Amino acid sequence: MNHLRYVLDEVGYSPRTITMADGSRLLVLPHGGRVLGLYTAACDKNFYWTSPAVKTVALARDFLRTDAWHNSGGDRTWLAPETDIFFPGFPDLDRYEPPRALDPGTYSVVETASGFRLACRLSLRLARQRKDVSLSIDKWFRAALNPLRHERGIDLTDVTYAGYTQKVRLAVTSDTPPSRARIGLWNILQLPHGGEALFPTFSRAEPTVIFSHSGMIAPEDLTVSKRLVCFRMRQTGEHKISMRASVMTGRAAYYHRRGNQADLVIRNFCVNPSGEYVDTPWNDPNWLGFAVQACNVNGPAGVFSELEYHVPTVGGATTPKICTDRSQVWAFRGPEAQVSRIRSLLVAG
Repeated sequence: MNHLRYVLDEVGYSPRTITMADGSRLLVLPHGGRVLGLYTAACDKNFYWTSPAVKTVALARDFLRTDAWHNSGGDRTWLAPETDIFFPGFPDLDRYEPPRALDPGTYSVVETASGFRLACRLSLRLARQRKDVSLSIDKWFRAALNPLRHERGIDLTDVTYAGYTQKVRLAVTSDTPPSRARIGLWNILQLPHGGEALFPTFSRAEPTVIFSHSGMIAPEDLTVSKRLVCFRMRQTGEHKISMRASVMTGRAAYYHRRGNQADLVIRNFCVNPSGEYVDTPWNDPNWLGFAVQACNVNGPAGVFSELEYHVPTVGGATTPKICTDRSQVWAFRGPEAQVSRIRSLLVAG
């Protein structure tokens, strides 16, 4: 953590450090509004993926000077629908462009009585309506205690823990927003490549493939049982799956073995099937209701895995103009047998 903080300080991006009462530590980067690092009390090994471009001062300086997307890693907030916001020429899918107004955005640090929040004010062009919408995003970070701290019959002797609660508020601030400008929060964790994404479900859920570059997903890497979807993220290329709000439980996990050790990162969030989820497959922009996604990236864009979830929309004629989302991240590290047991208790599989 200290080295990453040093690099970012040297290039003028001044990250903030938060230490929770249980020793969990966050490295928050206002540039992009991200939690770039999550650490236990005793170890400076990051649970999250960070870009090789921020490993040294020289690399980071060159990287942050470019006009390319500054994908530094960690936990970020984007907005949906992807078709309207990231494809400026939609339905033409040749040009994919994360808007600079959103990422890195212009996040400021606002000091509060209990710490700080990140605040961003932005305007986005909606491709299908060819109209602009003004928005605000505010983010807070608080503690998330170990969810197993009071459980009996589970051995946590050699397991370390880190966690936090993230609150994100999205508001439409346009005086007269476009009547169909429905916008949803989209929160994304980037994690080291080569693990397994696990999605517990209430019933059997067949994922929809959003894209599959460099070949289809191998059948053994995407398995579905009655109450679990498992996506083994180890293939070359880029592959993304999406799942329906109606069957998702509100948890997504990433299990990564390293010899006889393992990391388990769980995102705990709210799913409301009665809400309007507006992210859709790229080739079927009227098929609403997708809430949870996973993306395997192993190519020119980098080598990482993503866990993603969406929040019901704000804006439009029938939805509110403001929403607040809260989620937790729980991260465990330790002997594979013990971490596997935690996985079976909190996720399944």
